[in-house]
Amino acid sequence: MIQFGTGGWRAVIGDGFTKENIQILSRAICDKMKEEKVEEEGIVLGYDRRFLSKEAMQWAARVFAAEGIRAYLINKSAPTPLVMFYVMKHEFHYGMMVTASHNPAIYNGIKVFTYGGRDADEEQTADIEHYINEVTDIPVDEMSYAEGIEKGLIEEIYPLNEYLDSIIDTVDMGKVKKRGLRVALDPMYGVSETSLKTILMTARCEVETIHERHDTLFGGKLPAPTAETLRTLQNYVIDRRCDLGIATDGDADRIGVIDDKGSFLHPNDILVLLYYYLVKYKGWHGPAVRNICTTHLLDRVAESFGEECYEVPVGFKHISAKMFATDAIIGGESSGGMAVRGHIKGKDGIYASALLVEMIAVTGMKLSEIMKTIRKEYGGMALEERDYRFSSKKKEEIKKKLLEDKELPRIPYEVEKISYLDGLKVYLKDGGWISVRFSGTEPLLRFFCEMKEKQEAAAFCKLFETFLEL
Repeated sequence: MIQFGTGGWRAVIGDGFTKENIQILSRAICDKMKEEKVEEEGIVLGYDRRFLSKEAMQWAARVFAAEGIRAYLINKSAPTPLVMFYVMKHEFHYGMMVTASHNPAIYNGIKVFTYGGRDADEEQTADIEHYINEVTDIPVDEMSYAEGIEKGLIEEIYPLNEYLDSIIDTVDMGKVKKRGLRVALDPMYGVSETSLKTILMTARCEVETIHERHDTLFGGKLPAPTAETLRTLQNYVIDRRCDLGIATDGDADRIGVIDDKGSFLHPNDILVLLYYYLVKYKGWHGPAVRNICTTHLLDRVAESFGEECYEVPVGFKHISAKMFATDAIIGGESSGGMAVRGHIKGKDGIYASALLVEMIAVTGMKLSEIMKTIRKEYGGMALEERDYRFSSKKKEEIKKKLLEDKELPRIPYEVEKISYLDGLKVYLKDGGWISVRFSGTEPLLRFFCEMKEKQEAAAFCKLFETFLEL
Protein backbone atom coordinates (compact mmCIF):
# COMPACT_ATOMS: atom_id res chain seq x y z
CA MET A 1 0.00 0.00 0.00
CA ILE A 2 2.90 2.39 0.66
CA GLN A 3 4.99 2.93 -2.45
CA PHE A 4 7.13 5.93 -3.34
CA GLY A 5 6.86 7.58 -6.74
CA THR A 6 8.75 10.48 -8.28
CA GLY A 7 7.49 12.90 -5.60
CA GLY A 8 7.23 10.86 -2.42
CA TRP A 9 4.30 8.70 -1.30
CA ARG A 10 0.85 9.86 -2.38
CA ALA A 11 -2.54 8.18 -2.01
CA VAL A 12 -6.26 8.90 -1.93
CA ILE A 13 -7.41 10.08 1.49
CA GLY A 14 -9.28 7.31 3.32
CA ASP A 15 -8.07 4.68 0.85
CA GLY A 16 -4.28 4.43 1.01
CA PHE A 17 -3.72 7.63 2.99
CA THR A 18 -4.88 6.42 6.41
CA LYS A 19 -3.71 6.85 10.00
CA GLU A 20 -2.48 3.26 10.04
CA ASN A 21 -0.36 3.66 6.92
CA ILE A 22 1.03 7.00 8.06
CA GLN A 23 2.12 5.43 11.33
CA ILE A 24 3.56 2.35 9.62
CA LEU A 25 5.67 4.64 7.43
CA SER A 26 6.74 6.63 10.49
CA ARG A 27 7.71 3.47 12.35
CA ALA A 28 9.75 2.33 9.34
CA ILE A 29 11.69 5.59 9.38
CA CYS A 30 12.21 5.20 13.13
CA ASP A 31 13.73 1.75 12.53
CA LYS A 32 15.89 3.11 9.70
CA MET A 33 17.15 5.98 11.85
CA LYS A 34 18.03 3.61 14.69
CA GLU A 35 19.83 1.24 12.34
CA GLU A 36 21.85 4.20 11.05
CA LYS A 37 22.42 5.48 14.61
CA VAL A 38 21.05 8.97 13.88
CA GLU A 39 17.98 8.80 16.12
CA GLU A 40 19.50 11.11 18.75
CA GLU A 41 19.24 14.17 16.48
CA GLY A 42 15.50 13.77 15.91
CA ILE A 43 13.40 14.54 12.84
CA VAL A 44 11.69 17.64 11.39
CA LEU A 45 8.01 17.44 10.38
CA GLY A 46 5.85 19.91 8.44
CA TYR A 47 2.41 20.01 6.84
CA ASP A 48 0.44 21.94 4.22
CA ARG A 49 -3.22 23.01 4.02
CA ARG A 50 -4.66 19.76 2.69
CA PHE A 51 -7.38 17.86 4.50
CA LEU A 52 -5.88 15.84 7.39
CA SER A 53 -2.35 17.21 6.87
CA LYS A 54 -1.94 18.61 10.39
CA GLU A 55 -3.46 15.53 11.96
CA ALA A 56 -1.23 13.28 9.87
CA MET A 57 1.87 15.17 11.04
CA GLN A 58 0.77 14.70 14.64
CA TRP A 59 0.02 11.00 14.11
CA ALA A 60 3.55 10.59 12.79
CA ALA A 61 5.04 12.55 15.69
CA ARG A 62 3.32 10.29 18.21
CA VAL A 63 5.09 7.26 16.70
CA PHE A 64 8.48 8.95 16.79
CA ALA A 65 7.86 9.96 20.42
CA ALA A 66 6.92 6.38 21.35
CA GLU A 67 10.24 5.25 19.85
CA GLY A 68 12.16 7.85 21.86
CA ILE A 69 12.95 10.01 18.80
CA ARG A 70 12.33 13.72 19.22
CA ALA A 71 10.03 15.20 16.59
CA TYR A 72 10.35 18.91 15.76
CA LEU A 73 6.97 19.98 14.40
CA ILE A 74 6.55 23.16 12.36
CA ASN A 75 3.36 24.21 14.10
CA LYS A 76 1.71 26.17 11.27
CA SER A 77 1.02 25.09 7.70
CA ALA A 78 4.27 25.75 5.85
CA PRO A 79 5.90 25.56 2.42
CA THR A 80 7.74 22.34 1.62
CA PRO A 81 10.96 24.35 0.92
CA LEU A 82 10.90 25.54 4.55
CA VAL A 83 11.16 21.95 5.79
CA MET A 84 13.98 21.23 3.34
CA PHE A 85 15.78 24.39 4.40
CA TYR A 86 15.54 23.52 8.10
CA VAL A 87 16.78 19.97 7.53
CA MET A 88 19.75 21.36 5.57
CA LYS A 89 20.59 24.30 7.84
CA HIS A 90 20.46 22.33 11.09
CA GLU A 91 22.03 19.18 9.67
CA PHE A 92 19.23 16.72 10.34
CA HIS A 93 19.44 13.38 8.61
CA TYR A 94 15.70 13.19 8.05
CA GLY A 95 12.63 15.34 7.56
CA MET A 96 9.05 14.68 6.51
CA MET A 97 6.45 16.90 4.85
CA VAL A 98 2.77 15.98 4.76
CA THR A 99 1.61 17.07 1.30
CA ALA A 100 0.44 15.77 -2.05
CA SER A 101 1.87 18.88 -3.73
CA HIS A 102 -0.12 19.62 -6.92
CA ASN A 103 -2.29 16.47 -6.89
CA PRO A 104 -6.12 16.70 -6.76
CA ALA A 105 -7.73 17.49 -3.40
CA ILE A 106 -8.69 13.86 -2.73
CA TYR A 107 -4.99 13.00 -2.39
CA ASN A 108 -2.53 13.50 0.42
CA GLY A 109 0.93 12.11 0.96
CA ILE A 110 4.35 12.39 2.55
CA LYS A 111 7.66 13.58 1.14
CA VAL A 112 10.81 12.36 2.89
CA PHE A 113 14.00 14.43 2.95
CA THR A 114 17.49 13.24 3.77
CA TYR A 115 20.74 14.84 4.90
CA GLY A 116 21.40 18.16 3.21
CA GLY A 117 17.66 18.76 2.75
CA ARG A 118 17.49 16.60 -0.38
CA ASP A 119 14.53 14.60 -1.68
CA ALA A 120 15.00 10.96 -0.73
CA ASP A 121 16.46 9.26 -3.79
CA GLU A 122 15.50 5.86 -5.22
CA GLU A 123 17.99 4.01 -3.04
CA GLN A 124 16.66 5.70 0.09
CA THR A 125 13.00 5.19 -0.78
CA ALA A 126 13.62 1.52 -1.64
CA ASP A 127 15.28 1.19 1.76
CA ILE A 128 12.29 2.81 3.47
CA GLU A 129 9.92 0.44 1.63
CA HIS A 130 12.04 -2.48 2.92
CA TYR A 131 11.63 -1.23 6.50
CA ILE A 132 7.89 -0.76 5.89
CA ASN A 133 7.61 -4.44 4.96
CA GLU A 134 9.38 -5.33 8.21
CA VAL A 135 6.75 -3.56 10.35
CA THR A 136 4.56 -6.40 11.61
CA ASP A 137 3.38 -5.18 15.04
CA ILE A 138 0.24 -3.35 13.91
CA PRO A 139 -1.25 -1.12 15.22
CA VAL A 140 2.03 0.67 15.71
CA ASP A 141 2.90 1.90 19.21
CA GLU A 142 2.21 5.59 19.76
CA MET A 143 2.45 8.10 22.59
CA SER A 144 -0.27 10.66 23.25
CA TYR A 145 0.50 14.10 21.85
CA ALA A 146 0.23 15.74 25.27
CA GLU A 147 2.62 13.22 26.81
CA GLY A 148 5.06 13.73 23.95
CA ILE A 149 5.05 17.49 24.58
CA GLU A 150 5.44 16.98 28.34
CA LYS A 151 8.40 14.62 27.93
CA GLY A 152 10.12 16.88 25.39
CA LEU A 153 9.82 14.26 22.64
CA ILE A 154 7.53 16.51 20.61
CA GLU A 155 8.63 20.13 20.20
CA GLU A 156 6.68 22.74 18.24
CA ILE A 157 8.79 25.20 16.23
CA TYR A 158 8.15 27.89 13.60
CA PRO A 159 11.40 28.75 11.77
CA LEU A 160 9.83 30.79 8.95
CA ASN A 161 11.88 33.94 9.62
CA GLU A 162 15.13 32.02 9.37
CA TYR A 163 14.09 30.67 5.97
CA LEU A 164 12.86 34.05 4.67
CA ASP A 165 16.01 35.84 5.84
CA SER A 166 18.11 33.34 3.88
CA ILE A 167 16.26 34.40 0.71
CA ILE A 168 16.21 38.13 1.46
CA ASP A 169 19.97 38.05 2.07
CA THR A 170 20.63 36.65 -1.42
CA VAL A 171 18.30 38.90 -3.42
CA ASP A 172 19.31 42.43 -4.50
CA MET A 173 16.61 44.10 -2.43
CA GLY A 174 18.03 47.57 -3.09
CA LYS A 175 17.45 47.26 -6.85
CA VAL A 176 13.94 45.88 -6.33
CA LYS A 177 13.04 48.73 -3.95
CA LYS A 178 13.91 51.29 -6.63
CA ARG A 179 11.53 49.75 -9.19
CA GLY A 180 8.34 50.00 -7.13
CA LEU A 181 6.85 46.90 -8.74
CA ARG A 182 3.20 45.88 -8.50
CA VAL A 183 2.87 42.11 -8.06
CA ALA A 184 -0.25 39.93 -8.01
CA LEU A 185 -0.03 36.72 -5.99
CA ASP A 186 -2.09 33.55 -6.32
CA PRO A 187 -1.17 31.00 -3.61
CA MET A 188 -3.89 28.73 -5.06
CA TYR A 189 -5.32 28.32 -1.55
CA GLY A 190 -1.94 26.91 -0.51
CA VAL A 191 0.86 27.90 1.84
CA SER A 192 2.96 30.55 0.07
CA GLU A 193 1.12 33.79 0.84
CA THR A 194 2.90 34.77 4.08
CA SER A 195 6.35 33.98 2.67
CA LEU A 196 5.92 35.76 -0.66
CA LYS A 197 4.19 38.81 0.80
CA THR A 198 6.90 39.20 3.45
CA ILE A 199 9.72 39.07 0.89
CA LEU A 200 8.02 41.33 -1.66
CA MET A 201 6.80 43.91 0.85
CA THR A 202 10.27 44.03 2.40
CA ALA A 203 11.41 45.03 -1.11
CA ARG A 204 8.68 47.72 -1.15
CA CYS A 205 6.64 46.00 -3.84
CA GLU A 206 2.93 46.68 -3.99
CA VAL A 207 1.36 43.27 -3.42
CA GLU A 208 -2.20 42.12 -4.10
CA THR A 209 -3.40 38.59 -3.40
CA ILE A 210 -6.17 36.34 -4.66
CA HIS A 211 -7.19 32.82 -3.54
CA GLU A 212 -5.48 33.24 -0.19
CA ARG A 213 -8.07 31.65 2.10
CA HIS A 214 -7.81 28.12 3.47
CA ASP A 215 -9.79 25.80 1.19
CA THR A 216 -8.98 22.08 1.27
CA LEU A 217 -10.78 21.70 -2.08
CA PHE A 218 -8.55 24.35 -3.70
CA GLY A 219 -11.49 26.18 -5.19
CA GLY A 220 -12.50 23.06 -7.09
CA LYS A 221 -9.34 23.15 -9.23
CA LEU A 222 -6.00 21.41 -9.27
CA PRO A 223 -3.54 23.34 -7.05
CA ALA A 224 -1.10 23.34 -9.97
CA PRO A 225 -0.07 26.60 -11.70
CA THR A 226 -1.00 25.94 -15.32
CA ALA A 227 -2.46 28.01 -18.15
CA GLU A 228 -5.90 26.55 -17.37
CA THR A 229 -5.83 27.19 -13.60
CA LEU A 230 -4.33 30.70 -13.73
CA ARG A 231 -6.90 32.46 -15.93
CA THR A 232 -8.21 34.48 -12.97
CA LEU A 233 -4.66 35.63 -12.22
CA GLN A 234 -4.19 36.57 -15.89
CA ASN A 235 -7.28 38.79 -15.81
CA TYR A 236 -6.19 40.30 -12.50
CA VAL A 237 -2.74 41.23 -13.83
CA ILE A 238 -4.32 42.95 -16.83
CA ASP A 239 -7.09 44.71 -14.90
CA ARG A 240 -4.76 45.95 -12.14
CA ARG A 241 -1.86 46.70 -14.51
CA CYS A 242 0.57 44.59 -12.54
CA ASP A 243 4.20 44.08 -13.54
CA LEU A 244 3.75 40.34 -13.12
CA GLY A 245 1.60 37.69 -11.48
CA ILE A 246 3.09 34.86 -9.41
CA ALA A 247 1.37 31.61 -8.47
CA THR A 248 2.60 28.61 -6.52
CA ASP A 249 1.21 25.10 -6.18
CA GLY A 250 -0.31 23.67 -3.00
CA ASP A 251 2.97 23.29 -1.08
CA ALA A 252 4.85 26.15 -2.80
CA ASP A 253 7.66 24.21 -4.41
CA ARG A 254 6.41 24.94 -7.96
CA ILE A 255 5.84 28.25 -9.67
CA GLY A 256 3.60 29.71 -12.35
CA VAL A 257 4.02 33.20 -13.85
CA ILE A 258 1.86 35.70 -15.73
CA ASP A 259 3.86 38.42 -17.49
CA ASP A 260 3.10 42.15 -17.72
CA LYS A 261 0.92 41.60 -20.80
CA GLY A 262 -1.20 38.98 -19.09
CA SER A 263 0.39 36.06 -20.92
CA PHE A 264 1.03 32.75 -19.17
CA LEU A 265 4.72 31.89 -19.14
CA HIS A 266 5.25 28.15 -19.33
CA PRO A 267 7.60 26.76 -16.65
CA ASN A 268 10.01 25.98 -19.49
CA ASP A 269 10.19 29.71 -20.21
CA ILE A 270 10.76 30.54 -16.54
CA LEU A 271 13.62 28.05 -16.33
CA VAL A 272 15.27 29.50 -19.43
CA LEU A 273 14.72 33.07 -18.20
CA LEU A 274 16.37 32.42 -14.84
CA TYR A 275 19.34 30.57 -16.29
CA TYR A 276 19.87 33.30 -18.89
CA TYR A 277 19.68 35.98 -16.16
CA LEU A 278 22.01 34.24 -13.72
CA VAL A 279 24.68 33.70 -16.38
CA LYS A 280 24.42 36.90 -18.42
CA TYR A 281 23.57 39.47 -15.76
CA LYS A 282 24.95 37.97 -12.54
CA GLY A 283 28.03 36.43 -14.11
CA TRP A 284 27.53 32.93 -12.75
CA HIS A 285 29.28 29.99 -14.40
CA GLY A 286 28.07 26.42 -14.59
CA PRO A 287 25.82 23.95 -16.39
CA ALA A 288 22.06 23.48 -16.24
CA VAL A 289 20.05 20.34 -15.51
CA ARG A 290 16.60 19.40 -16.81
CA ASN A 291 14.47 16.29 -16.94
CA ILE A 292 13.52 14.44 -20.13
CA CYS A 293 10.20 16.31 -20.45
CA THR A 294 11.65 19.81 -20.28
CA THR A 295 12.52 22.20 -23.12
CA HIS A 296 15.68 21.75 -25.17
CA LEU A 297 15.83 25.53 -25.52
CA LEU A 298 17.73 25.40 -22.22
CA ASP A 299 20.41 23.39 -24.02
CA ARG A 300 20.78 26.13 -26.64
CA VAL A 301 21.18 28.83 -24.02
CA ALA A 302 23.75 26.79 -22.09
CA GLU A 303 25.72 26.06 -25.26
CA SER A 304 25.80 29.76 -26.19
CA PHE A 305 27.59 30.49 -22.91
CA GLY A 306 29.99 27.57 -23.33
CA GLU A 307 28.14 25.47 -20.77
CA GLU A 308 26.43 22.08 -20.85
CA CYS A 309 22.85 21.04 -20.14
CA TYR A 310 22.38 17.61 -18.57
CA GLU A 311 19.27 15.46 -19.04
CA VAL A 312 17.92 13.20 -16.26
CA PRO A 313 14.77 11.10 -15.63
CA VAL A 314 11.62 12.67 -14.19
CA GLY A 315 11.70 13.16 -10.40
CA PHE A 316 13.37 16.09 -8.73
CA LYS A 317 15.67 13.77 -6.79
CA HIS A 318 17.45 13.10 -10.11
CA ILE A 319 17.80 16.82 -10.81
CA SER A 320 19.14 17.50 -7.30
CA ALA A 321 21.67 14.69 -7.57
CA LYS A 322 22.93 15.85 -10.97
CA MET A 323 23.14 19.47 -9.80
CA PHE A 324 25.26 18.37 -6.85
CA ALA A 325 27.49 16.20 -9.06
CA THR A 326 28.09 18.92 -11.67
CA ASP A 327 27.84 22.09 -9.55
CA ALA A 328 25.05 23.23 -11.85
CA ILE A 329 23.59 26.74 -11.61
CA ILE A 330 19.99 25.68 -12.05
CA GLY A 331 17.88 22.59 -12.44
CA GLY A 332 14.24 22.35 -13.40
CA GLU A 333 11.28 20.54 -14.83
CA SER A 334 8.43 21.49 -17.17
CA SER A 335 5.89 21.25 -14.33
CA GLY A 336 7.29 24.35 -12.60
CA GLY A 337 9.79 23.00 -10.09
CA MET A 338 13.28 24.49 -10.10
CA ALA A 339 16.30 24.75 -7.86
CA VAL A 340 19.12 27.29 -7.88
CA ARG A 341 22.69 26.80 -6.67
CA GLY A 342 23.44 28.25 -3.25
CA HIS A 343 19.95 27.72 -1.85
CA ILE A 344 18.24 24.47 -0.81
CA LYS A 345 18.95 21.21 -2.66
CA GLY A 346 15.44 21.00 -4.06
CA LYS A 347 12.73 23.01 -5.77
CA ASP A 348 11.49 26.23 -4.22
CA GLY A 349 8.77 28.31 -5.84
CA ILE A 350 9.24 31.10 -3.30
CA TYR A 351 12.95 31.58 -4.02
CA ALA A 352 12.37 31.33 -7.78
CA SER A 353 9.72 34.06 -7.47
CA ALA A 354 12.12 36.33 -5.62
CA LEU A 355 14.76 35.86 -8.33
CA LEU A 356 12.26 36.71 -11.07
CA VAL A 357 11.38 39.96 -9.32
CA GLU A 358 15.09 40.73 -8.94
CA MET A 359 15.59 40.00 -12.65
CA ILE A 360 13.00 42.60 -13.65
CA ALA A 361 14.61 45.16 -11.34
CA VAL A 362 18.22 44.51 -12.37
CA THR A 363 17.63 44.35 -16.14
CA GLY A 364 15.28 47.33 -16.13
CA MET A 365 13.14 45.40 -18.62
CA LYS A 366 9.62 44.05 -18.47
CA LEU A 367 9.22 40.30 -18.27
CA SER A 368 7.68 40.15 -21.75
CA GLU A 369 10.63 42.12 -23.15
CA ILE A 370 13.22 39.76 -21.65
CA MET A 371 11.38 36.73 -23.05
CA LYS A 372 11.13 38.40 -26.46
CA THR A 373 14.90 39.03 -26.43
CA ILE A 374 15.61 35.36 -25.65
CA ARG A 375 13.28 34.10 -28.39
CA LYS A 376 14.84 36.45 -30.91
CA GLU A 377 18.33 35.25 -30.02
CA TYR A 378 17.67 31.52 -29.63
CA GLY A 379 14.49 30.87 -31.56
CA GLY A 380 11.41 29.22 -30.14
CA MET A 381 9.90 25.78 -29.71
CA ALA A 382 6.26 24.81 -29.30
CA LEU A 383 5.35 22.35 -26.54
CA GLU A 384 2.33 20.03 -26.61
CA GLU A 385 1.32 18.21 -23.40
CA ARG A 386 -1.35 15.52 -23.18
CA ASP A 387 -2.57 13.27 -20.35
CA TYR A 388 -4.49 10.00 -20.70
CA ARG A 389 -6.20 7.87 -18.08
CA PHE A 390 -6.29 4.10 -18.47
CA SER A 391 -7.46 0.83 -16.95
CA SER A 392 -5.03 -1.64 -15.37
CA LYS A 393 -5.43 -3.85 -18.44
CA LYS A 394 -4.68 -0.96 -20.80
CA LYS A 395 -1.61 0.03 -18.81
CA GLU A 396 -0.13 -3.46 -19.22
CA GLU A 397 -0.91 -3.40 -22.95
CA ILE A 398 0.90 -0.07 -23.37
CA LYS A 399 3.88 -1.19 -21.29
CA LYS A 400 4.29 -4.37 -23.31
CA LYS A 401 3.87 -2.71 -26.70
CA LEU A 402 5.94 0.41 -26.08
CA LEU A 403 8.49 -0.48 -23.42
CA GLU A 404 8.97 -4.25 -23.63
CA ASP A 405 8.45 -5.06 -27.31
CA LYS A 406 9.64 -1.53 -28.17
CA GLU A 407 7.23 -1.11 -31.06
CA LEU A 408 6.94 2.33 -32.65
CA PRO A 409 4.64 3.95 -35.18
CA ARG A 410 6.06 4.97 -38.55
CA ILE A 411 7.71 8.31 -37.75
CA PRO A 412 7.69 10.80 -40.68
CA TYR A 413 10.84 12.59 -39.48
CA GLU A 414 14.55 11.81 -39.36
CA VAL A 415 15.21 10.18 -36.00
CA GLU A 416 18.47 10.97 -34.24
CA LYS A 417 18.12 8.49 -31.37
CA ILE A 418 15.63 6.68 -29.14
CA SER A 419 15.92 6.47 -25.35
CA TYR A 420 14.20 4.30 -22.74
CA LEU A 421 15.81 6.09 -19.80
CA ASP A 422 12.36 6.97 -18.42
CA GLY A 423 9.52 5.67 -20.55
CA LEU A 424 10.13 6.37 -24.26
CA LYS A 425 11.75 9.44 -25.76
CA VAL A 426 12.29 9.95 -29.50
CA TYR A 427 14.85 12.61 -30.51
CA LEU A 428 14.61 14.07 -34.01
CA LYS A 429 17.54 15.42 -36.01
CA ASP A 430 15.91 18.83 -36.39
CA GLY A 431 15.79 19.28 -32.59
CA GLY A 432 12.22 18.13 -32.01
CA TRP A 433 11.32 15.32 -29.62
CA ILE A 434 8.48 13.41 -27.98
CA SER A 435 8.37 11.72 -24.56
CA VAL A 436 5.79 9.09 -23.56
CA ARG A 437 5.82 7.93 -19.95
CA PHE A 438 3.64 6.88 -17.06
CA SER A 439 3.28 9.49 -14.31
CA GLY A 440 4.97 8.67 -11.01
CA THR A 441 2.42 10.66 -8.98
CA GLU A 442 -0.95 10.04 -10.71
CA PRO A 443 -2.53 7.21 -12.77
CA LEU A 444 -1.81 8.95 -16.08
CA LEU A 445 0.07 8.34 -19.33
CA ARG A 446 1.80 11.58 -20.28
CA PHE A 447 2.92 12.91 -23.64
CA PHE A 448 5.38 15.79 -23.94
CA CYS A 449 6.33 16.92 -27.43
CA GLU A 450 8.43 19.88 -28.54
CA MET A 451 8.58 20.92 -32.20
CA LYS A 452 9.17 24.10 -34.19
CA GLU A 453 5.43 24.63 -34.71
CA LYS A 454 2.42 23.91 -32.47
CA GLN A 455 0.62 22.04 -35.25
CA GLU A 456 3.62 19.75 -35.76
CA ALA A 457 3.73 18.94 -32.04
CA ALA A 458 -0.01 18.20 -31.99
CA ALA A 459 0.30 15.94 -35.05
CA PHE A 460 3.25 14.03 -33.52
CA CYS A 461 1.23 13.42 -30.34
CA LYS A 462 -1.75 12.30 -32.44
CA LEU A 463 0.49 9.78 -34.20
CA PHE A 464 1.35 8.08 -30.90
CA GLU A 465 -2.21 8.46 -29.60
CA THR A 466 -3.52 6.50 -32.58
CA PHE A 467 -0.70 3.94 -32.39
CA LEU A 468 -1.46 3.21 -28.72
CA GLU A 469 -5.25 3.29 -29.31
CA LEU A 470 -5.85 5.88 -26.60
